[in-house]
Amino acid sequence: MAEVLVFVDHVDGAVRKPTLELLTLARRVGEPVALAVGAGAAGTAGVLAEHGAVRVLTVDAPEFAEYLVVPKVDALQAAYEAVSPVAVLVPSSAEGKEVAARLAVRIGSGVITDAVDLEAGEGGLVATQSAFAASFTTRSRVSRGTPVITVKPNSAPVEAAVAAGAVEALEVSFSAQATGTRVTARTPRESTGRPELTEAAIVVSGGRGVNGAENFHLIETLADALGAAVGASRAAVDAGWYPHSSQVGQTGKSVSPQLYIASGISGAIQHRAGMQTSKTIVAINKDAEAPIFDLVDYGVVGDLFQVVPQLTEEVNARKG
Repeated sequence: MAEVLVFVDHVDGAVRKPTLELLTLARRVGEPVALAVGAGAAGTAGVLAEHGAVRVLTVDAPEFAEYLVVPKVDALQAAYEAVSPVAVLVPSSAEGKEVAARLAVRIGSGVITDAVDLEAGEGGLVATQSAFAASFTTRSRVSRGTPVITVKPNSAPVEAAVAAGAVEALEVSFSAQATGTRVTARTPRESTGRPELTEAAIVVSGGRGVNGAENFHLIETLADALGAAVGASRAAVDAGWYPHSSQVGQTGKSVSPQLYIASGISGAIQHRAGMQTSKTIVAINKDAEAPIFDLVDYGVVGDLFQVVPQLTEEVNARKG
């Protein structure tokens, strides 16, 4: 059976959820072969095997920690040449998209980014994308070379499917470009204990209607009750009420959770571009004419300062 190369996103051996989703998609069209690079790469094998990886290629070297992006591209190219896959799947993070694009250039193939579904077609692998702020759904396939495809988080279920997961060491020769950009310092991000925004199954976001940084605790309290990530509109971020790392929208992060709750967000097209593919959308806004209501599955016309605390209380009561 044809093999599909999956680039693993992990932190010191802890495999992140988008990679497990890629393994689910890869099994639809072939046998997944996973590539894990950097510190803890060998420690990913157990989880990857549990989710369908027939082989796990691993490599660690100082270059992965000391330099940006290119060493990973070198490793992915080496894996591509060793495996000769029918497709290469990469998580659709900012770094993932750069790695995918660089690999596609090197091997002379087409690249598709931000896919939300994959399936085998007559002419090859077909990717589904949401385009123009999810106003259109497109189905595309690469017409030259091996498809290199990045897939948005939360696009597929995580499904266990035990496979051999045979661990193999990969030999990588780093290119001259690999040492072109050195990492000079790292600052750990302060942990909130909440899920990563782009990977969360539930996201609760606040906008201009929150009316101040001091009121964002209402959004955080509801998010914590639901086990959700916290997002913010550009208006809230520009006002300094919440960190830019939590901005959802065209100039922020794109999310596609199972549930998206927008509180005090009018629904400008820039925000909609970042959350419109959410499976279920709920909006709370006191303006019945707000554009966000054109998009939602459920809408509450009301003052968020009354609605959100009541919703939080009800969630906690049902949990208890």
